[in-house]
Amino acid sequence: MQDFMRVILAFIVAAGAVMLIAPFFIPMLHRLKYGQVEREEGPHAHSAKEGTPSMGGVMFIIGIIIASLAFSKYNIALWYTVPAIIMMVGFGLVGFLDDFIKARKKRNLGLKGYQKIIAQFLLSAAVAVFSYKYIGSEVYFAAFDCSVDFGWFYIPLVMFMVIAIVNSTNLTDGLDGLASGVTLIYSVAMGVIFLYLGKAFSQSFAGSPIFTAEADGMSSMAVFSFAVAGGCMGFLSKNSYPAKVFMGDTGSMALGGAMCAMVLYSRHIFLFLLMGCCIVASAVSDVLQVGSFKLRHGKRIFKMAPLHHHFELLGHPETKIVTGYMIVTAIACLVALMLFM
Repeated sequence: MQDFMRVILAFIVAAGAVMLIAPFFIPMLHRLKYGQVEREEGPHAHSAKEGTPSMGGVMFIIGIIIASLAFSKYNIALWYTVPAIIMMVGFGLVGFLDDFIKARKKRNLGLKGYQKIIAQFLLSAAVAVFSYKYIGSEVYFAAFDCSVDFGWFYIPLVMFMVIAIVNSTNLTDGLDGLASGVTLIYSVAMGVIFLYLGKAFSQSFAGSPIFTAEADGMSSMAVFSFAVAGGCMGFLSKNSYPAKVFMGDTGSMALGGAMCAMVLYSRHIFLFLLMGCCIVASAVSDVLQVGSFKLRHGKRIFKMAPLHHHFELLGHPETKIVTGYMIVTAIACLVALMLFM
């Protein structure tokens, strides 16, 4: 089967699976009373969202797993698709525990801060060691057509990057359709990059068994990326404004883990700063807000952090903010794709 056909089918199957699961899964969340608990310091308009079913990320995790395993190349999937799925599910489980505690205790606080930090530290360490051993410590810079071998420093670098991406994605999940919409566009762009890398390996090292396997691996990661995009598309059918279900930390942290897998296997880890600029902005705005509040004796930079809440309090509708984030992400991803031309 042609690589292009595989990625299209992965997208369709993932989206279709989520839309088929939703009519059964969302009522189940209602019956279990796993509803959203809004934080008191959040925007007042969000109080109307109290009780909306959360933990909906389980739906697209299932869809992504089905589509990825169905259309990846089996001879190489064990070293590419399966580890990518494990990264996604691993961080998703941390989010699930957080959501479960919130739902059971009927409060906005789930896992305690130190519990999240320990879980994320252990997972990121495992991901970094795996990446160092099986993907390599060489990082590519598409803009300069060069690479740098970070050696042992690659492990702490990847740990920081993984924790940053997962938590930034979690922060971005604050408006209806925001995290899923941004991740959809990012994942499609990464899928295209993997297809390009796979073709480059095939053409440059034709006949070499090592690079043939590498090309198949890039093809499998393209399938995974499009499966993530398809899962987000299917979820948006229920998560776009006004949302009938939220992904919860289960979904946002799983998406963060999925994007980490894409970043690591592409070997262009710093490209996330461009392609995921809106996700990065959420984290940076939050850090700046906290820093300003502590160092400037209660003075704030933004009306509220993360940044999308600042725009919301300025009077911009949720739909326009989400659309703006998706447009910026699309432009950033197009610029990134141009670097490979």
